[in-house]
Amino acid sequence: MTAIKHALQRDIFTPNDERLLSIVNVCKAGKKKKNCFLCATVTTERPVQVNVVKVKKSDKGDFYKRQIAWALRDLAVVDAKDAMKENPEFDLHFEKIYKWVASSTAEKNAFISCIWKLNQRYLRKKIDFVNVSSQLLEESVPSGENQSVTGGDEEAVDEYQELNAREEQDIEIMMEGCEYAISNAEAFAEKLSRELQVLDGANIQSIMASEKQVNILMKLLDEALREVDQIELKLSSYEEMLQSVKEQMDQISESNHLIHLSNTNNVKLLSEIEFLVNHMDLAKGHIKALQEGDLSSSRGIEACTNAADALLQCMNVALRPGHDMLHAVKQQQQRFGDLREQFARRLASHLNNVFVQQGHDQSSTLAQHSIELTLPNHHPFHRDLLRYAKLMEWLKSTDYGKYEGLTKNYMDYLSRLYEREIKDFFEVAKIKMTGTTKESKKFATLPRKESAVKQETESLHGSSGKLTGSTSSLNKLTVQNSGSRRSQSSSLLDMGNMSASDLDVADRTKFDKIFEQVLSELEPLCLAEQDFISKFFKLQQHQNIPGTMTETEDLDGGMLSRQYTSGVLQSISSEKDMIRQMMIKIFRCIEPELNNLIALGDKIDSFNSLYMLVKMSHHVWTAQNVDPASFLSTTLGNVLVTVKRNFDKCISNQIRQMEEVKISKKSKVGILPFVAEFEEFAGLAESIFKNAERRGDLDKAYIKLIRGVFVNENLKG
Repeated sequence: MTAIKHALQRDIFTPNDERLLSIVNVCKAGKKKKNCFLCATVTTERPVQVNVVKVKKSDKGDFYKRQIAWALRDLAVVDAKDAMKENPEFDLHFEKIYKWVASSTAEKNAFISCIWKLNQRYLRKKIDFVNVSSQLLEESVPSGENQSVTGGDEEAVDEYQELNAREEQDIEIMMEGCEYAISNAEAFAEKLSRELQVLDGANIQSIMASEKQVNILMKLLDEALREVDQIELKLSSYEEMLQSVKEQMDQISESNHLIHLSNTNNVKLLSEIEFLVNHMDLAKGHIKALQEGDLSSSRGIEACTNAADALLQCMNVALRPGHDMLHAVKQQQQRFGDLREQFARRLASHLNNVFVQQGHDQSSTLAQHSIELTLPNHHPFHRDLLRYAKLMEWLKSTDYGKYEGLTKNYMDYLSRLYEREIKDFFEVAKIKMTGTTKESKKFATLPRKESAVKQETESLHGSSGKLTGSTSSLNKLTVQNSGSRRSQSSSLLDMGNMSASDLDVADRTKFDKIFEQVLSELEPLCLAEQDFISKFFKLQQHQNIPGTMTETEDLDGGMLSRQYTSGVLQSISSEKDMIRQMMIKIFRCIEPELNNLIALGDKIDSFNSLYMLVKMSHHVWTAQNVDPASFLSTTLGNVLVTVKRNFDKCISNQIRQMEEVKISKKSKVGILPFVAEFEEFAGLAESIFKNAERRGDLDKAYIKLIRGVFVNENLKG
C-alpha cells in the first residue's frame, strides 16, 4: 500500500500541488468488484482545499487516472455501518449516498480517522460521523483536541516527504567527508549516532539555558491560543449574523420581486381599465339624447346624431382577449343594445309620422297646382328629411330590419302621393291639349278607328273647323274607300288642312310646348327624388371608386385588390338596383300616363308624333348622358320606343295612301294637291330633322332612314 501511495503522490497529486494524506482500497457495494482508491488530499497552496478523490487503475496499463473528486465541505455524513463489530462497509453522503466496501477494516478505520481529523481542523466539525467507534476517535486525540489534530496531520504528512535539493546536497557533502560511508555503513551510522548525541546534548543544554524564554514563549502561545479561540467565537457569531442578514436579503429580494410584479400587474390592469372606460363609456348627455332627444328640432337632431355615433363607436370597439368575459363589459354591452333598440324604435316611429304628415301637407297643395301645368315642389320636404340622413345611415348599419321597414313605408306613402299628383298633372295637360270643355275632352278620348263621320268631326275639331277645297276633294276620295282607307285619308286630309292653316300650325306649336313642359316638369322631379333617395337612404348612385385599382394593384399578385374591387362594385351595383326599384315603385304611374298622353296626341293629330319624337329623343339623350341606367333614362327610353312606333306607323300610312292614289289614277287634278301636301309635310319634317340632328337629339341612322323614305316616295310620285 505504501508503494501505491508513493506512486499516486508522484503521478497524480504532485502535478496538481496536492498532498496525499490517506488512502483506502474500495469497491462499490452490491456490484461486481471493480477496485478503486479513495484518497484524502489537501492542497499545498493557501487557502487550503480538502478533497476526497476517486482514483482508478487503467485497464490498458499500470498507471492510475483521476476519475472524480468531491470537496470535503460537501460531505454531510460518514456512516461506518457498525460501531461495535468490524465491518469493511461504509457510506459517504455527498449530493447522493455512495456505498463502499473497503479491502480491510484497518484501511477503513484509518481513512475515517483521517477524515475526522481534517473535519476538526478545516471544517469546524461540520461532518456528522455515524456508527463510528468512539475509541477510534479517542485514539486519534491522545492529548488535547487541537494538538491531536495538528499532530495527526503532521504525522500523516511525515509518513512520506521527499528530500529537497538542499537536503540532498548536505547529504552528499556529508557522505563525501566520510569515505567509508558506503563501504562501512555501520561505522558511518555509529559516527552519525555519536554526532547526533553530541548535538542532542547541546540542544538540551541550550533549552535548559533558555528555560525562562521557553516559559515566556509558552505563555505567549497560550495567550495566542486564547485569542484565537475568541476570534473564532467572534467569527462564528459574525457568520451567524451574516447568515441571518443573507436570509433577510433573500426575503427582501423576493419581496422586491413580488412588489415589482404587483406594480406591473397594476399598470397593466390600469391600462385595461382605461381602455374600457375610454372606449365603452357613453356620456350621460348622449344617453339622455338617445332616450328623450327631440327629433323634430335641428338642435335635437344634431344631439341625437352625435349620441348615435358615440353609441355605435362604443358597440363596435375591438375588445381585447378576455374582455368579453368580464361581467361589467357584458352589462355595458347589454345596456348599449337596449339603448340602440329603444332609439331605433323611436326614430323609426318618428320618421313614419313625418312621412304621413308630409303626405297630408302635400295633398293640401294639390288644389292650387291643378289649374297650372306644374308639379308640386318637394324640395322643402326633402330638405327637412335630409336632416335625418346621418341617423338613417346609423339605422342602416345597426338595425337593417327597421331600415328596410322605413324604406317600404316611404315608398308606400310617396307612391300614393306622387300617383295623385302625376295623374292630376296629366289631366291638366290633356285638358290643355284638347280644350277646356267637357265635350272636347270626350272627343279626345274616342277610339281611333270609328266611322268616317266621327273621324272627320275629330279632325275638324282639332283644326278649329277650317277646311279648304283640297280637303273636300280628298274627303270625297276617302269616302269611296274601305274603313281603313277612309281613316288614312282623313289623316291625310288633316295633314293637308294643317299645312294650309296658320291656326293649325299654332295648335301644333301649342301641343309641342305642352308636351315639352310635361317632360320638363317630370325630369327634374324624378332627378330630385332619385338624388334625395340616394342621400337620405345612403345608397350609392355612381361607381366612383377613387384610387381603388391604382393603389391596390401593388399587392402580391393583385388578387386581394381584384377581390376587394369586385366586392365594392357588387355592393354599388346592388345599391343602384335598390334605387331603381324604389324609383319604379314610387313613379309607377309615369310610364302609363306618358303612353296615354302620347296616344291622345296621336289621336288629336298624327303629325304630333313628329314633334313628340324630337322632344322625347332630346330628353332621352340628356338623361342617358347623366346616367344611362337611371330610372328616368329607362322610362323615357321605353316611351321613346312607343313614339317611334307611332311615327313609323304614320309614315307607313302616308306611303300606303300615295300608293293607293297612284294605282287609282282617276284624276290628275286630285293627285296633284295630294302630292303637294305630302311634299310640304316632307319639307317640314326635313327641317325638324335638321334641327334635331344639329342638337344631337335623334339617332343619325334613324334620320337617314326616314329621309330616304321621303326621297324615294317623292321620286316615285
